[in-house]
Amino acid sequence: MAKRRAAVDSDDENPSVDGSPASKRARTADSDDEDAPRASGRRASKGKGKARRRDDDDEDDDDEEARGDYTGDNEEEDRKFEEDNTPHILAALNDKRKVHGGIADHGIIEAIEMHQFMCHKYLTFSFGPQINFIIGHNGSGKSAVLSAITVALGGKANSTGRGNGLKSFIREGQPASEVTISLKNQGEEAYKPNEYGKSIVITRRFTKEGNSSWKIKSKDGKVISTKKDELAAICDHMNIQVDNPMNVLTQDAARQFLSASVPADKYKFFLRGTQLSQLSDEYDTCFVNITATAKVLTQKKEAIPDLRTAFREASTRFEEASKAREQKKKVDELKKELAWAHVHAKEEEMKAKIEEAAKMARRVPKIRDNLETAETELAAADQRVVDLEHELDAIGERRELQEKKDEIASEIRVKKGEITTLHNSLKEINEQLKTTKKEIEEYNATIDKETKRLEMASESKREETQQKLEGARADVTAAEDALSAINAQISSAEDELKRLREDGATAENAQREWNERIRTCNSNIQSCLRADTDRYGAYGNNIQRVIERINQTTWHGEKPLGPLGIHVKVRDNKWAELLRFTLLGLLCSFAVTDAKDIRVLKKILADTNNPKTSVHFFKPDLFDYSSGEPPADVLTVLRALEVSDPHVLRILINKASIESRVLAPRRVEAQGILANMRSGSAWTIDGFNVTRYPEGGESSVPIHIKQMHAMLLVGSAATELQRWRDKKVEFEHQLQTANATLDAAQQKWNEARRGLDALKVGGKRADDAVHEAKRIVRQLQNEINEEMPAQLSAIRDALQESEGEKEVIMAQFTEISKQKAALDGEQKELVARRDKISREIQEFANIQEAAKKKIDAAVIERTELLNKIAYWKKKIAEEEAKVKEAEERAALIQTEFTEWTTKAEEYCERVITRRLPDVVERNLRSTQAALSEREKRHGASVEDMTIEVNKAKDRLEKAEEDLKHMTKLNKALKASLIVRLSRWQEFRRHIALRCKLVFGYHLSQRGYFGKVLFDHEKGTLQLKVQTDDQAATQGGRDKDPRSLSGGEKSFSTICLLLSLWESIGCPLRCLDEFDVFMDAVNRRISMKMMIDTANQSDKKQYVLITPQDMNNVAIGRTVRVHRMTDPERGQGVLGFAS
Repeated sequence: MAKRRAAVDSDDENPSVDGSPASKRARTADSDDEDAPRASGRRASKGKGKARRRDDDDEDDDDEEARGDYTGDNEEEDRKFEEDNTPHILAALNDKRKVHGGIADHGIIEAIEMHQFMCHKYLTFSFGPQINFIIGHNGSGKSAVLSAITVALGGKANSTGRGNGLKSFIREGQPASEVTISLKNQGEEAYKPNEYGKSIVITRRFTKEGNSSWKIKSKDGKVISTKKDELAAICDHMNIQVDNPMNVLTQDAARQFLSASVPADKYKFFLRGTQLSQLSDEYDTCFVNITATAKVLTQKKEAIPDLRTAFREASTRFEEASKAREQKKKVDELKKELAWAHVHAKEEEMKAKIEEAAKMARRVPKIRDNLETAETELAAADQRVVDLEHELDAIGERRELQEKKDEIASEIRVKKGEITTLHNSLKEINEQLKTTKKEIEEYNATIDKETKRLEMASESKREETQQKLEGARADVTAAEDALSAINAQISSAEDELKRLREDGATAENAQREWNERIRTCNSNIQSCLRADTDRYGAYGNNIQRVIERINQTTWHGEKPLGPLGIHVKVRDNKWAELLRFTLLGLLCSFAVTDAKDIRVLKKILADTNNPKTSVHFFKPDLFDYSSGEPPADVLTVLRALEVSDPHVLRILINKASIESRVLAPRRVEAQGILANMRSGSAWTIDGFNVTRYPEGGESSVPIHIKQMHAMLLVGSAATELQRWRDKKVEFEHQLQTANATLDAAQQKWNEARRGLDALKVGGKRADDAVHEAKRIVRQLQNEINEEMPAQLSAIRDALQESEGEKEVIMAQFTEISKQKAALDGEQKELVARRDKISREIQEFANIQEAAKKKIDAAVIERTELLNKIAYWKKKIAEEEAKVKEAEERAALIQTEFTEWTTKAEEYCERVITRRLPDVVERNLRSTQAALSEREKRHGASVEDMTIEVNKAKDRLEKAEEDLKHMTKLNKALKASLIVRLSRWQEFRRHIALRCKLVFGYHLSQRGYFGKVLFDHEKGTLQLKVQTDDQAATQGGRDKDPRSLSGGEKSFSTICLLLSLWESIGCPLRCLDEFDVFMDAVNRRISMKMMIDTANQSDKKQYVLITPQDMNNVAIGRTVRVHRMTDPERGQGVLGFAS
């Protein structure tokens, strides 16, 4: 059967009353209660002319004849129908049992979620696509699931049997409740798959105050609609009928159907479940309307003879006065000419006034064009000032360069003072060294002289002491060499320790850098995730609200364009960070085509907390920009971007020169490219704005690139999200490597430190050995000196003191020289850095000064334009006042002319005349006088008689035409309805036969035999069942359901329910507490039978609720069991077994 419109009624409507007729007959217009005639196309009249007119006039006779042409259902027809169709239906059922039913692509429930609903604080779980059993103790809230399904899909609250309104479903003590249901939406027949995706999520929220609202969302959570009509359309498309008692059989309805329903109630369930009752009600309404229409047509038909008589009488009177028609015609023509003569005179007067006003008005547009040109230029000038101020702001103050220069200059002064001090110290040391060397030479000469004199005195003893002295001096040399070697090792170890400390610092910096990059990745990942819900989040505050207000506002020009960044994507992500920073202001800006719209859009941006967002004025001119592009092998900003809107592309070209601005990885490469191009500008990834001037010269201004919003210049949030996640993984690997490197460097530093400590201990021992050797040398020297004369000993002591002083001076000289050399190197480096910063400051000052000059020029231009605008506004006011005065005079004449013309057109068609009104009026008066004399003789005017006959004719023709069309239409409607009633009875026969056969099959599963007895005349449905024990004791006599046991009665009614389900097209089958009266055997067989039926059903979903356990029931892979826990013991996600 074709899909029917799903009944989705609000909960505040009055509940519908079940009232389906026991038997549906086609009823004629003359009788609502008798059997209706069967449609017969062969009886339609094919005659034409008079025969067809007789058919129209004798409709009632046709109705009476049709009454006997059709007979309703009878037993013989039902028997023959069953004989003809039973084999085919049985064959189809047998074929169906061999095939496993498929899973529905749409219309079944995937999941349900309840908040503060009935006894549940929070409950959620997923449904299987075919069979779902919900089990649990009494009071665990199982039936709330069916109530939630009914409420969420728009069913009426009282149809659940759990309350009279939505407020009764709200959990005790809570202000509101919410139910969310997810419907599958896949396959070729999915509902709006491009909008909703693979699932439709329906949320209904209702409060204690009686408020109720829907949110119909897509699979990703986007709200598509909040209207109930959309829910009705979804249910209609998916054939979901939640108020149909056969689709959602609640606990009370199931108990009534299973245990206490009488044959008439079962028949009503049958009609409502198969939607035959809905068709029946609609056909009843059609018959009532057709009957009422036929009665109205009969009354119209009776009035036609009177209308014909009135027309004949009016025609007779009109013919008597026809002789005066020619004279009347002449009067009419003169009246028409007189009317149009007045109009012609007024027209000539109006033309003169209009031409005078038009001559004045032609001067105003020229002045207005001048004003609009000035206003457009002013808007452009305002925007230029704003853009130039933004450029100046982007350049910044660069105070850090001056502060750095001052700091370096201070260091240079300090270093210079230190170098001067060291230089003076070196001069003093040189003087001291010269004096000491001269003293040593004098002491050596004196010692040589004294030594020669004393050589002969004590030669042998002195030689022995001298040998010991030489040996001791050799020991001193060896000890000093050992000390020097150890000091060299210590110095090398200290250098190595310093290098390891630097390596460790490098590793720490790398660790911090990777940690910072990981934090940046996390921030960008969050930005990408937020972009799923707010695609405009990267462009400012509340941009979505800005777009909405733009769409709601009426604009002088075209609708504003923006934010511009939504039309721009970067082709290669390696340029993204640089371009985000340099183009940020443009990407977040808007553009308008009319300067008058700038102020309105600025107001909207300010209201949404975006006061600094720029608004550009542009002309929608798709100009050719190819002449400004460099050679094809040079990468420019334009070539690095993908711009989807041609107007946005040209705005970026005008504002940022993206067609000629070069991109390069490093400053050196940019300088080479610009040198080949001889002029131009470039941005580099290493942070420079490089400019080469046509007349020669070049500047490089650093760009301090900052991290911008990750979703700028990217296309897909999902792609960008995955890219940042991949980068995070990469950076985490690098962080692990950096951590390992830092640990290794720390370990090496600790080892080197221990080695240095050991060397310092050895150095201490070597230093002690040197001091000991020198002590022995001094001791031996003293012995030799004791043998020498006092004078020679004193000279030697003085010599040793001078040599020691020389060594000290030389050591000071070496140390100060080293310090001076180091300071000289540092000074050169500081001077170079100072000179470089000075150049940068000068270049920056030049750029800043040029930007300020541009701003000054733009401000002067804006002031001049303001003066122009004031002048043209004053001029327009003066001219418009003159034009207004002239137009008022012309309008007054034109109004009179229009009124006269309208009245003349209402009176007659236009008459061309050149005569003056006075001449025409004299002719009219003389003709009217002659006509008046003739009318006195006839008693009525020709005009009155003409009007009378025309009205009588119109009334007659209209009545005959209306009667003819309405009679034809009513007959067509009646014939169509008779055909539909015939089809309705065929449907009922077929569905009833199918129900009988399926019922017998299901009873046989228990070893029972039975049948379903339909009495369509009385509107009853009875079950006759023969059980296995009855067959043995009572022969073949069928048992009335009332004499069956509770389990047998419930089993039989379940068989009937499954049989009726075979005839229902809705994809959902919901049944609550169907086994409450069953014994274990009947329950086990019923369960198996229901599972088998569900498995064989194609694209159907079953939700069955029972308080019993499922341990004794075999469960297949298509069955999912949901076990409910008591709400008092806490709620959560339900565990289930499948």
